[in-house]
Amino acid sequence: MPKVIFVALDGSRRTIDAAVGDSVMATAVRNGVPGIIGECGGNLSCATCHVYVDEDFAALVGPANDLEDDMLDLGVSDRRSTSRLSCQIKLTEALDGITVEVPEDQP
Repeated sequence: MPKVIFVALDGSRRTIDAAVGDSVMATAVRNGVPGIIGECGGNLSCATCHVYVDEDFAALVGPANDLEDDMLDLGVSDRRSTSRLSCQIKLTEALDGITVEVPEDQP
């Protein structure tokens, strides 16, 4: 069972057990993680689940595809090199311990 570590603005960390195959967004929403809204339900039509993936996991997660990249360009004011939409990060055993920072504001 992979664990996801969510880092809040104040630096506090919350570790949540997740299921293989679930998205980081679904895990966050199901567990009430503040700042991750997931307004579109994971349909890649909003950017309310934006996160910053920790550098240690960026290569494992991989880059955003073209559609996700467009959503990040349009909907994210403070984009970083590790910005991803958490609905597009599907959890695997290899991602156990993935750490994501929740940005200050979601669109």
